Amino acid sequence: MDTKNIIQDALNLSPAERLLIIEALSKSLSEPDKEIDKYWKEEVEKRYEEFLNGKRKSIPYEEIFKK
Repeated sequence: MDTKNIIQDALNLSPAERLLIIEALSKSLSEPDKEIDKYWKEEVEKRYEEFLNGKRKSIPYEEIFKK
């Protein structure tokens, strides 16, 4: 079944059924990507280790929002 047929079939459903489909599709788009989460966890740990070892400096909150 192609996308055009799926859409046409969905348009023939009741409003309540279409809403269920919309909610399910929307929820599927907002699920976290485990690969990206893994990458960011590794990156945060690397940066924190660099900070602890003096290889990375912090910027005060006030200085960031001055600009």
